Amino acid sequence: MNDNVFRAMADPTRRKILDLLKAGPLTAGEIAQKFDSAQPTISRHLSVLKNAQLVADERKGPYIVYRLNTTVVQNWLAWLINNFGGDIRVQQ
Repeated sequence: MNDNVFRAMADPTRRKILDLLKAGPLTAGEIAQKFDSAQPTISRHLSVLKNAQLVADERKGPYIVYRLNTTVVQNWLAWLINNFGGDIRVQQ
C-alpha cells in the first residue's frame, strides 16, 4: 500500500477534488473554480494527489486535465476493507 495515499486522503480539500473527478476529467482551472482557495493552493493539492497516484494528468494544449485513477482508489478501498473489517457503513 502506497503510504502517500493515506496522506492524500487525510485532507478534506483533496477528498473533495476526488469527489469532483468522479464525474469525469477536469482541468486544473475548473477544479480551482470550485474552491475559495487560491490557484497555487489547489495546485499543491493536485500535486499531492498525483504523487499518491490517485489522479493522473495529461497536458492538452495550454491546459492540464486531471482524471481519477480508479485502480488506485479501488486498491486502497480493498485494503481498508481487508484490514478493518467488512462491516463498513458510509455516513453522509
